[in-house]
Amino acid sequence: MSGKCPVMHGGNTAASKSNTDWWPNALNLDILHQHDTKTNPLGEDFSYREALETLDVEALKADLRQLITQSQEWWPADWGSYVGMFARVAWHAAGSYRLADGRGGGGTGNQRFAPLNSWPDNANTDKGRRLLWPIKKKYGNKISWADLMILSGTMAYEVAGLKTFGFAFGREDIWHPEKDTYWGAEKEWLAPSDGRYGDVAKPDTMHNPLAAVQMGLIYVNPEGVNGQSDPLKTAAQVRETFKRMAMNDEETVALTAGGHTIGKCHGNGTPGDLSPEPEAAGPELQGLGWMKTKGRGIGRDTLVSGIEGAWTKNPTQWDMGYFEMLFGHEWELRKSPAGASQWEPVDIKEEDMPVDVEDPSIRCMPIMTDADMAMKVDPIYNEICQRFMADPAYFDDVFARAWFKLTHRDMGPKVRYVGPDVPQEDLIWQDPVPAGRTDYDVDALKARIATSGLTISDMVNTAWDSARTFRGSDMRGGANGARIRLAPQNQWEGNEPERLARVLAVLEPIAQESGASLADTIVLAGNVGIEQAIKAAGLNVTVPFAPGRGDATDEMTDAESFDALEPLADGYRNWQKETYVVSPEEMLLDRTQLLGLTAAEMTVLVGGMRVLGTNHAGTKHGVFTEREGVLTNDFFVNLVDMANTWHPARDHYEIRDRKTGEVKWTATRVDLVFGSNSILRAYAEIYAQDDHAEKFTHDFIAAWTKVMNADRFDLA
Repeated sequence: MSGKCPVMHGGNTAASKSNTDWWPNALNLDILHQHDTKTNPLGEDFSYREALETLDVEALKADLRQLITQSQEWWPADWGSYVGMFARVAWHAAGSYRLADGRGGGGTGNQRFAPLNSWPDNANTDKGRRLLWPIKKKYGNKISWADLMILSGTMAYEVAGLKTFGFAFGREDIWHPEKDTYWGAEKEWLAPSDGRYGDVAKPDTMHNPLAAVQMGLIYVNPEGVNGQSDPLKTAAQVRETFKRMAMNDEETVALTAGGHTIGKCHGNGTPGDLSPEPEAAGPELQGLGWMKTKGRGIGRDTLVSGIEGAWTKNPTQWDMGYFEMLFGHEWELRKSPAGASQWEPVDIKEEDMPVDVEDPSIRCMPIMTDADMAMKVDPIYNEICQRFMADPAYFDDVFARAWFKLTHRDMGPKVRYVGPDVPQEDLIWQDPVPAGRTDYDVDALKARIATSGLTISDMVNTAWDSARTFRGSDMRGGANGARIRLAPQNQWEGNEPERLARVLAVLEPIAQESGASLADTIVLAGNVGIEQAIKAAGLNVTVPFAPGRGDATDEMTDAESFDALEPLADGYRNWQKETYVVSPEEMLLDRTQLLGLTAAEMTVLVGGMRVLGTNHAGTKHGVFTEREGVLTNDFFVNLVDMANTWHPARDHYEIRDRKTGEVKWTATRVDLVFGSNSILRAYAEIYAQDDHAEKFTHDFIAAWTKVMNADRFDLA
């Protein structure tokens, strides 16, 4: 008789069908459960900011310099230097950032986890992280993996000879994969990119929020569009991809040229001879992937992208060698030893070639990718290259600034930066906001707002619309700065421009008279509206308020980059700009996750805002109460009441009296999902209980305050 397996298959680590496999149309709330505190081994009391205060930054940098210039036997450095390796680790960590939703980037150390640790474009970054391990081990919690990876790349450029622009610590590690981030719909690595475009010949038709052209790539395919060489077509993809990372043409050229000034491509070998990527590798490889199963697999025999060769004569030195090589020769398309398409010079002197990574007596052919050739054939890129070649100091400065932007963009405002090398200059992409006053009379300001004639919905809607732009993905947006009064936000459809202008016309003079910022006044007005609604419900509770927000100006605002923050839907205000492939409730989850809210916080906020009458344009969908403007739990009580029935109508739903058939209320999918989804219904039932009316009020206030203060990093 055979023994039974002592573990529950599927319940632990074995593959098994999940709820979403069984019911693929069910709303998946997993995105709201990312980074649960249970996954963090450091405990709730650990403060990375406090740990950073004890870090010996100069000792850390000295150790990195030593590591970069000391080749390790188990993974030898090219030419005895790891400048290319660590620049790539940092680049590929930061380079996954995308402007559309702020996700990706190097701010969380997510390159340690799948899928990023196993993307084809990230091949052998696992070796870089393993090389960094002795330093991480030495400094422990004083340095996060996220900071260490980005710092290693910055130090690599310093070792190569570049005067960098600066560096900021402050990135905190995550401890679980961000598996619910949408990287594309493809089911295989490097699948043809046609599926992520409306028309692959028109790069601007790439589906939002994507930026990379194929599944598993950071930017573009180095061999050309879908692997077919055509530098002009590649140039168009490069331009769109970098634009979606918030980079202009000059920054794009600087990053391409500067990135390829050091290091090399690796394509010596047969792709079929590599072991699987880290997530698919056996336990004997201990988290390392892409190990060569035949031959040495190191040094000159390393295989990564399949392209083989360096871009410059001196690949460990910061110089103008990239431009000299690209524009000093004519190029023709050839094949690498691994069979990849690459450009090689038609004619080059042996002394102008780079030497072999192991034997300096051997000269090797330099290469260019399709993206490099794009810098030469695209008229705009070519003109920028000429400008850089005429002024090397200017190129150095532009690259240093672009590298700093690349590696810090997802950290948010400068108040989050830590360390001795933080640049003093305020940069527009940091969304600067001047400090606000805290010495005004808050109670007097509240009293003035309360008698202003503004309605509860006027006050609550304006405060919400101002704060809801916050994105925890890249720490942008939020109420601080009062940018809701500036372009482009003052014209966003979701902000109801006419209503917004009317409310601001009332609040602006009140703010000026009190000495408070408009940003503070907008948030405080929302609090006043909620307190009035609470009082109408028979309670007397104060909504917490922290003064100190400032007011940004047009000169401090990169209006174009704020276009990406425009809400296309807001389930909290029961509004959607138009019909999308994604359901309204899924868009609600996306905004909720960006706001940093839990499923329970989402539930209580939606229920509360419905009864406050905050729907966009004053629609009545989901207003399940006879006491609109009073903060009650009526939304939940009536949603789960079995005296009702629910019926689809043309573009909404009707809630009817079960006995009479009378239509009592109307609703959207977003409203009814809190009764139809089993998890959300469990939360809704909590707030519908007779003994939880006060709990509902206090939970609503806590969630509201969390949103209003989401961008108040000075309060942390």
